[in-house]
Amino acid sequence: MINPSRCRILAIGKIRKPWIQSGINLYMKRLPGLLITEIRNSNIAKEAETIRSSLKNGELLIPLCEDGEALTSLDFSKRLQSIASERIVFLIGGSDGICPNIKASAHIRISLSPLTFPHEIARLLLVEQLYRANTITKGGPYHRE
Repeated sequence: MINPSRCRILAIGKIRKPWIQSGINLYMKRLPGLLITEIRNSNIAKEAETIRSSLKNGELLIPLCEDGEALTSLDFSKRLQSIASERIVFLIGGSDGICPNIKASAHIRISLSPLTFPHEIARLLLVEQLYRANTITKGGPYHRE
């Protein structure tokens, strides 16, 4: 099982839709210790500076991007289990994407889907998948095959 307090999410932009925030809150309650840090929407270069300064030594960076590896929920859970002892930072970019230098420095890149989502929905999908990964590891009934 991954420890939510060893994971955090860096996300460009704010959640503006109450229904999305409500969904995120639901999963955050189920993942105590998971931290989400919002980065102000700007241009890619400024966002990259803020991202770099937000990263701590030893953290594994995992950006969500369209050119990332497509994983099933089971594969995502297994991948997280393989790095569960590490400190993990998931990165959700803004409308202009993620700086190529940031992506190049990533431990792995993950794609949530071949579809493109607004950053708000991507954040909701990520926290749900983190919760799902935890329940898969625990053998809980949330994930059905």
